[in-house]
Amino acid sequence: MNAYNRLPTSGNSSPSSPPSSPLSRSPRYRHRGSKSGRPPPKTLAQRLAWIVLSVLLKRQGIFLFAPLLYIAGMLFYMGTVSFDVVPVIKHRPAPGSVYRSPQLYAKLRPEMDSDNSSADAISTIWKNSYKGGEWRPCIKKASEGLPEPNVYIFVEANGGLNQQRTSICNAVAVAGYLNATLVIPNFHYHSIWRDPSKFGEIYDEDFFIKTLQNDVRVVKTVPAYIMERFDYNLSNVYNFRVRAWASIKYYSDTVLPKLLEEKIIRLSPFANRLSFDAPPAVQRLRCLTNYQSLRFANPISTLSETLVARMKEHSANNSGKYISVHLRFEEDMVAFSCCIYDGGEQEKLDMDAARERGWKGKFTKRGKVIRPGAIRLNGKCPLTPLEVGLMLRGMGFDRTTSIYLASGRIYDSERYMAPLLEMFPLLQTKEMLASVEELAPFQNYSSRMAALDYTVCLHSEVFVTTQGGNFPQFLIGHRRYLYGGHSRTIRPDKRKLAILFDNPNIGWKSFKRQMLNIRAHSDLKGIELKRRNDSIYSYPCPDCMCKVVNKSEDLKSL
Repeated sequence: MNAYNRLPTSGNSSPSSPPSSPLSRSPRYRHRGSKSGRPPPKTLAQRLAWIVLSVLLKRQGIFLFAPLLYIAGMLFYMGTVSFDVVPVIKHRPAPGSVYRSPQLYAKLRPEMDSDNSSADAISTIWKNSYKGGEWRPCIKKASEGLPEPNVYIFVEANGGLNQQRTSICNAVAVAGYLNATLVIPNFHYHSIWRDPSKFGEIYDEDFFIKTLQNDVRVVKTVPAYIMERFDYNLSNVYNFRVRAWASIKYYSDTVLPKLLEEKIIRLSPFANRLSFDAPPAVQRLRCLTNYQSLRFANPISTLSETLVARMKEHSANNSGKYISVHLRFEEDMVAFSCCIYDGGEQEKLDMDAARERGWKGKFTKRGKVIRPGAIRLNGKCPLTPLEVGLMLRGMGFDRTTSIYLASGRIYDSERYMAPLLEMFPLLQTKEMLASVEELAPFQNYSSRMAALDYTVCLHSEVFVTTQGGNFPQFLIGHRRYLYGGHSRTIRPDKRKLAILFDNPNIGWKSFKRQMLNIRAHSDLKGIELKRRNDSIYSYPCPDCMCKVVNKSEDLKSL
């Protein structure tokens, strides 16, 4: 008799059949086979891949360490690579950020020299000079005398020739507004200009006092009875340090009470200490001082007139008309700009030495970042003589044009001036026009030399400014005052020039078209009226000039 079987059957009723293998019933085992029922891979590569995949599926936590494994692998790889063979990526400088003008000159020169299409630029340049009417000087003078003086103002002007001129005009305006007597201004000795000249050695002192006699009382010295209180030493006089660009109301509210108390005060330093925005009474005194009372001293004016006459003789082929260029390419200007040209290591040594000499430590401060390319793109690099020549030739001035070059000592002049002289062989400077004996009294006085340049530029048909500053700003205004309200000045767009001078593909015709556009823009901007915060020294209309619609009208300057 057979025993009763208590175990469940697997479907096989034969008691003699062996039990089924547990693996055959395992779901994990059944999953190994593909749905298609294909057998496992047979080749070695397939079997290895199959094993790796199986391990990953069984141990999914390994994915958490995958980033670490990747980084470790990369570090291991980098450790086996020599850095000497790693390629260096060089970025091309931005267009216009590098000085490439010599290459452009070499490319354009053949077409430039063979171009005979230029009209007489010096005679046809001004098209908008009298558009919309004409402006004439109309500064009113006081007709009555002044009361006896009881308070005195003594100013100490700093800076170069034209910064000092600003101080003189502002000092006259402040003294007149406060009903004070002005003592002839004293000039500070400037570390850059290095000119010890006194007021009377640059300006006609007696003419200055006489012209202002009914508007502002001016004296050469302070009366002895006042100086006695200060042991006859002006340095003992109370110095009122006025904030920059102070309003005229500040003077009446803050300075005047102290002036009435002390009877005399010093204002030092006195550069840019009066805002451009001022009431008509103040502006009138500024106009009167700048355009009528400030006349150069006789030695300067005599030689200046001689230089103007000689320039007109050299320009006989253009009816005595010449153009003047204010070129700022002196060593200190190039150094201060921090621009890089094509002088290589020697230029770097020269500029580093000049910067340390003139501005000790200013450019080597910790954290100071200087980007010469960005400076050039921003139009802040001084134009080289070559660039000025290219620009003027593009504007239509040719080899027969007479040029007066106003400048200090050009940096590396023999090399940098050569291409400009090639383009304009009739170029003259004060050193070329005057003899050594004639220049001797001015040679070591930068302000007096600048005064010579100022006068010759003032009477030129065209004035070209290349860098900005007080010298061109005063000339622009003075030329407007002389030429019916039109500045007759070319002010180039230096940002645009930086791009054009760096364009290796530009042709002469295209370059010339761009230069003529710049010239036309300067002509159009020649007549500009003063806005609220503009300087009357650059914009004399309408504070110092009156508009005459009918040109036959007889306008008298009162």
